[in-house]
Order: sequence, then C-alpha cells, then structure tokens
Amino acid sequence: MFEAPYVEEYSVQAGDFTAIGEASTKFRATLKMLGIPSEIVRRAAVVAYEAEMNALIHAGGGTLSMTVTPDHLEIRAADRGPGIPDIALAMQEGYSTASDEIRELGFGAGMGLPNIERNSDTMVIDTEVGAGTVLMATIRFSAAENQKSGEGRQAAEQ
Repeated sequence: MFEAPYVEEYSVQAGDFTAIGEASTKFRATLKMLGIPSEIVRRAAVVAYEAEMNALIHAGGGTLSMTVTPDHLEIRAADRGPGIPDIALAMQEGYSTASDEIRELGFGAGMGLPNIERNSDTMVIDTEVGAGTVLMATIRFSAAENQKSGEGRQAAEQ
C-alpha cells in the first residue's frame, strides 16, 4: 500500500450548503485510489459526511482532515463553534439542536454523532462550550480489530 501517512484536509465553509459532501466525496475517491477495502471506504464516507454536516449546521464551518496509515485511518473534524454542552445527550439518536430552518432543508435529524460512532472503531470528542469541538474517529483496517459488533468503540469526553 504505502509507508508514510497520507493526509488530506478540507475547509467546510459556513452556510455553504451547495458544497456539502464535497470533502467526504473526495475522501472516498482517495481511499478507493489507495486500494482501501470497500467496507472501510463506506464507513469512512459516512463518518466524514456526518462530521462535515455537523461542522456546517452547528458550528458555522471548520476543517475536516483524513490521515491514512498502513493499518488505520483517522478522520478529524475541528471547529470554533459553540461546543457541545452535554455529549451524552448529543449522542442520543434523534437529539438535535438544529434550527427549524435547517430541519426544513431536510437536515438536523439528530443522527450525526450516533452514525459517526457506529461507523468508527473509536471516537473521541474534545469540546469546550464557547470555544469549539474536535472530533477524532479511527477506523482500523485489520479484520481482527475491525469488529462490526461495535466492541471497542467508544465515545469519550475530554
């Protein structure tokens, strides 16, 4: 495959719904080009898309980066939005702080963080109210470590 980590980073612009999904689509194309197995590509695309949507909807933009190593990939979403006051609440399926305007567009169903957790092997959220959020999701390539049952997946406050 490759020896050195491969890194891509994209900016998510505030309010730009016409560009939503561009970063996750580019990540998917890169992973396919690198020969990453299709199940990993699918999971990474879900994680990246949901993180991209969260940055746009809740934080007014941010950055989305992907680092690919020989044994895993990491997706990092960072923003300077309002932060997440209650991570446990935000992790509940269906819970959303999206505005009515966002919901009228068909977004903000409260599935973003649960979908990210479900499709990653580990997920860590570092957030500070009023300062922003950094989300790190890791997907391992090893079949032994890559349990679809969800074992080993974690969401953590830091």
